[in-house]
Amino acid sequence: QVQLVESGGGSVEVGGSLRLACVVSGRALSRLTMGWFRQAPGKGREFVCNASYRPGNTRYADSVKGRFTIVRDDSKNTVYLQMNSLKFEDTATYYCAADYLGNGYRRENFDYWGQGTQVTVSS
Repeated sequence: QVQLVESGGGSVEVGGSLRLACVVSGRALSRLTMGWFRQAPGKGREFVCNASYRPGNTRYADSVKGRFTIVRDDSKNTVYLQMNSLKFEDTATYYCAADYLGNGYRRENFDYWGQGTQVTVSS
């Protein structure tokens, strides 16, 4: 059973940065496509980015492209989400997700989910 634990959320001013971490246990990260999703109050859970188990394959939502970066550290079984130039609209609960040997980016492609970490962007 894969378990995911996110950390790193918090409050930050507009234009600031945060780095989220997702520690994976139960299966080697090298066999997992990892994704980050987010859910704002009153809205559905939306795709942010993913990084395939195949090295070098990443995908980003248009809303975060150029500002967010997903980084895998297979040696530490950890995935990071570096978030720069944060905007009000980035405020949400951020979820880490895992898909064994998959290549999808839709919510239904991912079998395992973390508990979420809150990110609040304010002035």
